[in-house]
Amino acid sequence: MNNPGIEGPFLRAITVYRVASLAYAAVLLARHGGYAHPVAGWLVIGVMAVWTAAAAFAYPAAGVPRRPLLALDLLVALACLFATPYVEGPGQGGAGGLPVPATWVAGPVLAWAVHGGRRAGAVAAAAVAATDLWLRVRTPGAAVPGNGAVLLFLAGVVVGHVARLAREAEARMQRAVEMEAAQRERERIARDIHDSVLQVLALVQRRGRRLGGEAAELGRLAGEQEAALRELISSRPAPSGAADLRTLLMRYGSELITVSTPATPLVLPARVAEETAAAVGAALDNVRRHCGPGARAWVFAESGDATITVTVRDEGPGIPEGRLERALADGRLGVAQSIRGRVAGLGGAVVITSAPSAGTEVEITVPAPTGGAGGRERS
Repeated sequence: MNNPGIEGPFLRAITVYRVASLAYAAVLLARHGGYAHPVAGWLVIGVMAVWTAAAAFAYPAAGVPRRPLLALDLLVALACLFATPYVEGPGQGGAGGLPVPATWVAGPVLAWAVHGGRRAGAVAAAAVAATDLWLRVRTPGAAVPGNGAVLLFLAGVVVGHVARLAREAEARMQRAVEMEAAQRERERIARDIHDSVLQVLALVQRRGRRLGGEAAELGRLAGEQEAALRELISSRPAPSGAADLRTLLMRYGSELITVSTPATPLVLPARVAEETAAAVGAALDNVRRHCGPGARAWVFAESGDATITVTVRDEGPGIPEGRLERALADGRLGVAQSIRGRVAGLGGAVVITSAPSAGTEVEITVPAPTGGAGGRERS
């Protein structure tokens, strides 16, 4: 993936390397009198100089397709290598064992490594090394050393690995900066909410209690929303793609519903957490429907061995024997779909325990990505 921010320093270093290698190749050519064909040799040096300048501007430029540029970079280097047998003539290999472009051909290998990582660097190194070795084998009397190929592979793999590590470090730093900015904004919003909305909700709750009647119900609802909002602004965000089940459960807390959760987060995939909380909400709806609007209920959440268990308990009249089966047969799918069906879709299980005049307990267990303290069967 193209990342101009992190590639910039690498590309500048490669440009410096190309310029230094170009100067080295020109010195070698001049030192050996242009080899067998000086005009062709200096023409190759000219092509290398033009491409060095073009690459220095093209790689950092925005909007330039990177893959075609990398392919052209490698083709130019290979073309310069192919010119070596003609330029050096029969004496190839006797003049230091280097081709006409000398170490300049490593430039594309480094560029491929920076852009595509270790594998791309190794592929480019293989192409350059194979071309160089093939040309040497076909030239009578030419030396066939393997040191250059080894060094090319090492350069491609090492630089590619370092570039990948640099990208990962930059990505982590960026995420940390974004999280810090989000947390600061969250704290600012929390202060504004505390100074305005929460105080208004608390005032409505107190006045509603004093006035009684319908105002008392309004006050009760305001109290529920105040508790849920306080929990929301005090909780820290879960990792991306995940949610803290505690935050979702605390929204059900009120004067009639007590929610108890561990001190540590109950982190689940976002969809699993939302579906689990919805199943708990359906169980609480059943409490209000069958036990009356003033019935009390308790919600307990705990982590288990690779599971999370949430229990909804009430002190209502209980569920008469066979009632759930009759409801399912009559087409009333509240418990079957809203609770059992929803949890089954998550790979979890629901256990309902009830006895006449002893209340009802609904135990919801869902798989969690990490383990914790063991869950337990309730009776």
